[in-house]
Amino acid sequence: MNQCRTCILTGLLCLIMVNSLSAAPKSAPFVSGFDRFGRHAELTPEISGSLLVSELSCDACHPGDRPDLQAKRGPILEGIGNRLQRKWVQQFISSPQSMKPGTTMPDVLHGLSKEKTQSAIKALTAFLMSQQQPFPTIKATGANPVPYEFWNKGNISRGRDLYHKIGCVACHEPDPDYEPGETKISPNDKLLAQLDPEEIKELGLAAQVRPVNSVPHPDLAAKYTPQALTFFLLNPEQTRSAGRMPQLKLAAVEAADIAAYLLRNQKSVPATADNRDAAALIIAGRKLFIEFKCVNCHRVDDLRPMFSAQPMVQLKANAAASCYHNPKAAMPAYPLDEQQQAAITAVLAEVSQDPRPSREALLAIHLLQFNCYACHERDKRGGVGFNRKPYFETVGHVDLGDEGRIPPTLTGIGFKLQKDWLSKVLQGKGDIRPHMQARMPLFPSRQIAVLPNQFENVDRKVERSEEEVFPEHEQLAPAGRIMLETGCIQCHPIRGESMPGVVGTDLGEVTERVHPQWFHDFLLDPASLKPRTRMPTFFPDGKSQNKAVLKGDVEQQIASIWAYLKAGDKQPLPAKILAEKAKNYELVPDKKPIILRTFMDEAGTHAIAVGFPQKVHIAFDAEQVRPALAWKGRFLDAQGTWFIRFAPPADPLGKSVVQFPAGPPVALLKQKQQAWPISKPGESTLEFRGYRVDKQGVPTFLYRDQGIDIEDRLEATQQQTLKRRLTIKPGANASAATQLWFRGLAGKTLKAVNPTTMQNETGLRVTVPEAFAKAAQVRTHDQITDWIIPLPLTGNTTIEVTYQW
Repeated sequence: MNQCRTCILTGLLCLIMVNSLSAAPKSAPFVSGFDRFGRHAELTPEISGSLLVSELSCDACHPGDRPDLQAKRGPILEGIGNRLQRKWVQQFISSPQSMKPGTTMPDVLHGLSKEKTQSAIKALTAFLMSQQQPFPTIKATGANPVPYEFWNKGNISRGRDLYHKIGCVACHEPDPDYEPGETKISPNDKLLAQLDPEEIKELGLAAQVRPVNSVPHPDLAAKYTPQALTFFLLNPEQTRSAGRMPQLKLAAVEAADIAAYLLRNQKSVPATADNRDAAALIIAGRKLFIEFKCVNCHRVDDLRPMFSAQPMVQLKANAAASCYHNPKAAMPAYPLDEQQQAAITAVLAEVSQDPRPSREALLAIHLLQFNCYACHERDKRGGVGFNRKPYFETVGHVDLGDEGRIPPTLTGIGFKLQKDWLSKVLQGKGDIRPHMQARMPLFPSRQIAVLPNQFENVDRKVERSEEEVFPEHEQLAPAGRIMLETGCIQCHPIRGESMPGVVGTDLGEVTERVHPQWFHDFLLDPASLKPRTRMPTFFPDGKSQNKAVLKGDVEQQIASIWAYLKAGDKQPLPAKILAEKAKNYELVPDKKPIILRTFMDEAGTHAIAVGFPQKVHIAFDAEQVRPALAWKGRFLDAQGTWFIRFAPPADPLGKSVVQFPAGPPVALLKQKQQAWPISKPGESTLEFRGYRVDKQGVPTFLYRDQGIDIEDRLEATQQQTLKRRLTIKPGANASAATQLWFRGLAGKTLKAVNPTTMQNETGLRVTVPEAFAKAAQVRTHDQITDWIIPLPLTGNTTIEVTYQW
């Protein structure tokens, strides 16, 4: 880490410790929004209390109809028997707070004698561990490979990087030994570092330098198996339907990597628990589960909530006994501290009068419930905590300032974003910041469906239609194309096309994203809507700097930019982008295939890449003599291959990348159970003999194996499959008794789709003619299963193979 940066961080963190107020007691339930804001009088007592009432699930037993008090409820316990480890479940029931500090789970056994407590723990554990449910099946795609038993193959180092980069540490504790990337400290943070504690208090900046406490983890190694934690990370909603833990759009292997990191101290993989308890004990546990009203918070079996307590409006704030103050034996016991008790007392006094929260208060409570403030600032509340900012990075550490690496503000977001687009973002389909490492989480749709309307109702004070903001703008589109060249395209792509080095947000869909009025006001004065933005104003003092376009009329110039962007591909790209496109070196197969000798990660330093007009492409490894990769979409950029001596390996520009089986495509095996040979330089019997190109431009790769000549032709089809034709030509010295095998497919698992088609766990399908399929063999060796097909050597043999993915 840069020494200057280290000094700034160290000095400011010392300053933080001086100014920070008392943290929550370890035994108290941890609620992020209350801990960060409520404890420091940055929320009204009513909002603080409402937040606690919802997060402690009071409404689960004390029914009410206020939307701000709806119970979060606890995890779904269906399938808990094969998700969690028995010993942890037993100890958690015994003492929730000691097993998971900060848990919002109350103690429901506090009123029992020691003997009855032990009996209840045993019965409840038996009932819960009897709840068995298989883990879901994850379907592989080209972009999301699912290796066999992927949960056991996590990489701790990759998981550590992901955990600290994609957003986990916005809420959870970073590893103190993890060194974040080189990120420039913003001028604002440098200024804060130079202020003393008194100055910070006087300026009202205490909240900006106060450390953000972490959502505590339980002892994950004691609680989860690798499989259970991996599946939880893939889809938290399956067990946490309230959505407080969101989904981070992880691929299967990414979830396994993070799980491996979080379980790195697990000494051995826990054995499958023996959950065969006596039926009578399970029945007794089920009865207690109902008796202790666990069913009111947790979904399990066919049990449903059973309300039996006073309605919320009838609760007395000053009652002699309650769930959080001198609880009786039949009550759950919440170990609230004095601040938490005061907040709930305040809201209960308010509830008895049955007022309704304002639109602003209700929106704030929803943002607090989902901890949106961990990443986003709104109305000077929240945002990434200073002690967590270094972990928010751009891809490749491109310097775009804080607004390029920190999630955007939510101040006025309902005025800025159209409701449909905001819904799209919340559904995980509106990512427009590929330069950011942090990912926008995905929350359960039924939980956050109200937010777009709430944002619009609170923020959009005046509604003006597009025609009111930009009257008769359509004819101005050509002028807008010229206006974009005065500064916009130097930072922003347009419809996926850009000037060299541009990494900003794409403006191509901006008219579908933002309201016309916001667009108008932002272009006129960016800093008024987004303080400290790097976006410059092109209309200082409301005057245009480009008098040659539309006679310098500011309103018409802004309208022209909107018109151009709304027209989409009906308008040509700006001239400067078109000029740069003419200079680029992206190879685009048009009428014939393109063949490029290059080097690639999976195809080696002797790669021969072939791009087909059908937008299906391959890379052949001429050193190991095998097809190595196939992909769809765009082909390759040749600039590094042609002009840059030390360029990194060429990467496919397209998507849906699949790998062919490792090792040679054909082999002479003495026994059919013999391990498939590994292609190593100097050891392989295959000899690459070049390739020839036919009239259609399709190459046929030529190689020889111990006197047997092989011609290997791969061609793309209109259906975006690959058709391969292997022709075997035995030489005069080839023995008819020798058996040559073709390795059709390999993987951790193989599945027969039909009698002639086999598929592996990555979704790659291989089809061969029926006659060859009947003679094929499926075998497993060293945890690799392959599908091998005998090829006779009595004469020339041709086999046609089709690849789909």
